Amino acid sequence: MATLSLGLQYVKVIALAVADQNRAEKFYGETLGLPPAYEADVLVGYSLGQTTLMLKNMNDNWYGIPTSEPNPRLTFACDYAPDTEAFLQSRGVTLADPIEVYDSSFYVGSFLDSEGNKLWFCSALER
Repeated sequence: MATLSLGLQYVKVIALAVADQNRAEKFYGETLGLPPAYEADVLVGYSLGQTTLMLKNMNDNWYGIPTSEPNPRLTFACDYAPDTEAFLQSRGVTLADPIEVYDSSFYVGSFLDSEGNKLWFCSALER
């Protein structure tokens, strides 16, 4: 029988709520000078090494609002999300969002930590 593994690799995405998308893009792209991050020719945020900083407009059904309190969305890249989900379930971890296909190219799901913080995980559809 195969041994299950959590398979987390690194933090893939940090998403921050913004009130003014253009102002935020100017700040992160021009003021801070962060390089743009693309997925399939679409600007999705700004690169921080292997991590993408996404700016989510709070008016686009984003659950957060800009705040000085810590509020990022963390997404971990993993080897294969279905295996990660199975591992989490085997450990009795609460799945907040069972994996779903996102943007026709990723599996994305989330779980709750011991304090109720929602943490996301994702992998490419193909292994």
